[in-house]
Amino acid sequence: MKGIFRGLVLILSIVAMPVLAKAQQPDPLKVVRTTADRVLAQVTERKTELDADPSLLFGLVKDTVLPHFDFTAMTRSAMGRFWRKASPDQRKRLVHQFREMLVRTYATALLGYTGQEIEYLPVRWAEGAQKVTVQTRVRDPGGPPIPIDYRLRWDDGRGEWLVYDVVVDGVSLVTNYRSSFARLIREGGRREKNAARRMHAGIEHLIEALAAKNAASNQKKDAA
Repeated sequence: MKGIFRGLVLILSIVAMPVLAKAQQPDPLKVVRTTADRVLAQVTERKTELDADPSLLFGLVKDTVLPHFDFTAMTRSAMGRFWRKASPDQRKRLVHQFREMLVRTYATALLGYTGQEIEYLPVRWAEGAQKVTVQTRVRDPGGPPIPIDYRLRWDDGRGEWLVYDVVVDGVSLVTNYRSSFARLIREGGRREKNAARRMHAGIEHLIEALAAKNAASNQKKDAA
């Protein structure tokens, strides 16, 4: 997990492009590289300020990430087969809590950015493609490069690329959470004998666990 979160500093690379026709899809590699340079330059310039008040990073992350990540798709993938069992209200709360947790993870990861070199590999994609992977390598002095792959899908309605998964050193972010989500669901529903109630209680337990983690992060932020 430590290696995964270290790589997530670059997840802020994806930002929105103006709404375009399908035939005018922007080069996903150019989108990643241009915005990564801009965002990370801002983090570098404000390093002293952000170190003194890390809470400022939450605003930066929310403004940059929330509109341009497909958190519903990420949550659905992390839930696996349990997503179909969740009620509409549970799905809404799951997406909210998972999103809040990831936003805080990204903000924390940004504090560790100290100018690491980023290598962008050529992207193979055809005009009109619906999905594409942008591969990068983060070179940290004293260690081997960390491969980070961004999986994006094209949203015709919004006219932009949206991130639906990040793979760090061969480990998928959403898949990595799938096993822990399943464990919490089973743990929360083990006292129920009825299958439907067991599933409902298990998903509620997962939502409560995510909410508690976010609340604890809030308390640490306020204390700082």
